[in-house]
Formats: sequence, structure tokens, C-alpha cells
Amino acid sequence: MKTFIPKIDTNAKKWYLVDVNGKTLGRVATQIAAILRGKHKPTFTPHLDTGDFVVVVNAEKVGFTGNKSTDKIYYHHTMYPNGLKAKSLGKVLEEKPEDALKKAVWGMLPKGRLGRDMYKKLKVYSGTAHPHQAQSPESISL
Repeated sequence: MKTFIPKIDTNAKKWYLVDVNGKTLGRVATQIAAILRGKHKPTFTPHLDTGDFVVVVNAEKVGFTGNKSTDKIYYHHTMYPNGLKAKSLGKVLEEKPEDALKKAVWGMLPKGRLGRDMYKKLKVYSGTAHPHQAQSPESISL
């Protein structure tokens, strides 16, 4: 018996709308990463992009447990001497609340070309409005 390899059809991609108001960041990020990878489909193949598009709204209202808003630190190096930059989670949420969710999901996707293609299907917005009404996203609760 031959192994089934699904054909990649761009028209078969669905759009999902996720409202993360009051949900915990890590738990929501794992479920979003699974949808982006396509693990919810019976035709999941690890080396192919069989996932769907995900539109996330209310990113500024995502919740955390414990003291993560002050204790969790995001690091970035500018590649110059003494160029290590650090920001707390609370500071990231004040400046650009979408980045916290994007970083969490990016850490759960495969690295390389395949992961970058999956990551491009994630659309995160801080308010309830989004410009993807024409795709008629299906609302799901995680």
C-alpha cells in the first residue's frame, strides 16, 4: 500500500476567527499553532503546509498567569557590541500587544522555510475590527 501524500490546493484553505479575550496566552498559542500547521485535519503531513489561516482579535486582552507581566523578559540583540535589548512582557503589551501573541506562536512553529510560510497565515489585531471580512472567517472558540 502506498503512502497517501495530499496535493496542496490553495483553495482548500479555510479562514478561522479567534477571539482571545480573557484566554491564557500559552494555551491559545498552542491551539493556533496546531491550526496553522494543519494538525486538526486528517490529511496532516509534517513536511507540507496543510494548515489554515487564523485571524486573531482582541490581542491586547489576552491573559497571563502569575507575575509574567513583570517577570517575563523578551531579549533581542542588535548584533553590535553591547547591543542586548530587553523588554518585559508588560512593556511589550503597552507598545504593541500583537507581538506577544506572535512571538508565542512563532516559537511553536517549525523553523525554516516551511515555518515561515505557516507564520504568514497568522493575522493578529489588537481590537475587534479586522480587514478580512471578505474571506468570511469561521469563528471558533479555543
